[in-house]
Amino acid sequence: MRNEAMERLDVLVGSWRTTLSDAWFLEPPDRKVPGSATIEWLGEAFVVLRWTMDGEDGQAASEMVLVLGRSDTRDAYTALYHDERGVCRVFAMTFDGTNWSLSREDPDMFQRFVAEVEPDRITGRWEASEDQGSTWRKDFDLVFEK
Repeated sequence: MRNEAMERLDVLVGSWRTTLSDAWFLEPPDRKVPGSATIEWLGEAFVVLRWTMDGEDGQAASEMVLVLGRSDTRDAYTALYHDERGVCRVFAMTFDGTNWSLSREDPDMFQRFVAEVEPDRITGRWEASEDQGSTWRKDFDLVFEK
């Protein structure tokens, strides 16, 4: 039986086309990187997001996995992150059906994802802070489309 709060995440489930854009680290600055994502249930308790950005010029694709779960006693969602570099992170998560956020406050960096969720589109951006959240810079925009 699915937890009622986890059931709210069902709006995320599906196959998505993704576009990464407006990234400070890309050249040229207006470059768009296509990709895809699948979001699916893992049993009745977790939601798994697998996102792949297309590689170019023979480079390998970039891959990221998020496992979304929940602690009832803390009344909080949690996301576990892993990518092809072997990086593992834990994000606090909020989701109210329309607004979705992920955030971490680790010694190396503060980071957050803020998105607006619609039935066929998720519009978000990743941001980072090297000064414990005093100032933020946008890393990139990320759009999911069904």
